[in-house]
Amino acid sequence: MMSGYLLVLCLALLQQGGKARADPPGCINPEAVRVAEEALEQINQDRTNGYILSLNRLYDLNQTPEKEKGVSLYKLTIDVMETKGHITSRKPWKQCEVRDIGDVPVYGECELSATFDAEVKLQSYSCAIRKVPPTAVVSVCPDCPTADNLNEPVVKETANLSLQRFNEESSLANYFTLENITRASSQWVVGPAYFVEFTIVETVCSKTTDASELGHCPPMDCQFAHRGFCLGSHLDHEEQFEFRLSGGKKNSSFKNRKPVDVTCEIYEPQAAVVAEQAHAKSDGVHGGHQHDNHTHLHPHEHMHSITLSSDVTVSRPRGSLGTVVDQPAPIRSAPAASSCPGPHRHNLGLDRLKL
Repeated sequence: MMSGYLLVLCLALLQQGGKARADPPGCINPEAVRVAEEALEQINQDRTNGYILSLNRLYDLNQTPEKEKGVSLYKLTIDVMETKGHITSRKPWKQCEVRDIGDVPVYGECELSATFDAEVKLQSYSCAIRKVPPTAVVSVCPDCPTADNLNEPVVKETANLSLQRFNEESSLANYFTLENITRASSQWVVGPAYFVEFTIVETVCSKTTDASELGHCPPMDCQFAHRGFCLGSHLDHEEQFEFRLSGGKKNSSFKNRKPVDVTCEIYEPQAAVVAEQAHAKSDGVHGGHQHDNHTHLHPHEHMHSITLSSDVTVSRPRGSLGTVVDQPAPIRSAPAASSCPGPHRHNLGLDRLKL
């Protein structure tokens, strides 16, 4: 009699186990997390402006397996955080640092669809992002920088002064010009300090160009023009400040410090990378030969002509799969999938804010 009860119990447990395995994957499922991570990488590669987004968590999902084709269709909702890396750099999001509480952080959500068999292929996406409210930042960090309007005259002045210093100190052959101001913030230090982030593009003017002609240096209008991303700061002060050491001795005066700082990263044009790949393939066929140098840090006096072989992949236009827009935080429904949402990777110490 006891053995009969045990048999029934075992059959019931087996049935429950079978049902559990048939349930759709949740937000901690390794395959679902992989789809989210790789789809976000493809979202960043598809975009043409803004900053690289990082995965914060997988919020919800729906999976539809297609057994005949061996392909699964995933529809995901993911939470994202903006990083310090600009889209111009084309860096993987895992290599980019998420903005912390002192960098005017930005957060948001993406709805995406992607297929998965052996590889993840993004089908479409729609993302909404927004700055963390200043009140939330001030409550945690009263002295942190606050966002500024990009059209403020002092913001444009800071960007122009920063670019001027970069052009004066860089060892590159050509001058660069301002493309877009992408971020601005300010903070009181020993006076108002302004911080800007901006993109730059290579011009047709070499460093031998007379200073009087620099106002007439158009950007290179070709796919081989180098672009860059810069961080600049300007400390606006009208008086001379003196710092004193603990013993009362005078340190160097504030006036002797440079009021403008700038750091820039310059990126190789994607067209040059494709051309280099095409040349490498051609070298393999023709036994090696000299080819044009497309680093392009010289006066723009020639045309570029590239004929790609049939096995060189030409990428589709960027921005064709979806959009990233600035929108207020939505009212969200609870996740429908089991084990969702997944764990946060970042919260910036802002527990009151649902990132």
